[in-house]
Amino acid sequence: MNLLLGVVIGLLVALACFLAWKGRYTRTIREDAILRSQAVITGRVSEQLLPFLPGFRFNPKDARFLGSPVDFVVFDGLDEGTLRRVLFVEVKTGEADLSARERQVRDAVRGGAVEWIELRARATP
Repeated sequence: MNLLLGVVIGLLVALACFLAWKGRYTRTIREDAILRSQAVITGRVSEQLLPFLPGFRFNPKDARFLGSPVDFVVFDGLDEGTLRRVLFVEVKTGEADLSARERQVRDAVRGGAVEWIELRARATP
């Protein structure tokens, strides 16, 4: 009988310890998820506001936000009537690296794999 009582008490203590650990672990995971989510939202808002902040090297009227796979296409000089160049701009904060898709776009642009294609849509009767 004493052995059975000891086993039951041991199981109850183990269950209480497990539930306490699970509560702390879940809280930590949730806090981390909230911080990461806030960082992503802050980054996305910053990307869209960047052309209007001091230090942006181009006329904000020349910048077009895409978001993916690159953040902006800048038509440098277009607002003035003299287009000098077209730039693909990716915004990064902190120690963030380019994603695989962003690197592919960068490499295609650097490799000259950029073209102009004109499509015409026809109205159907």
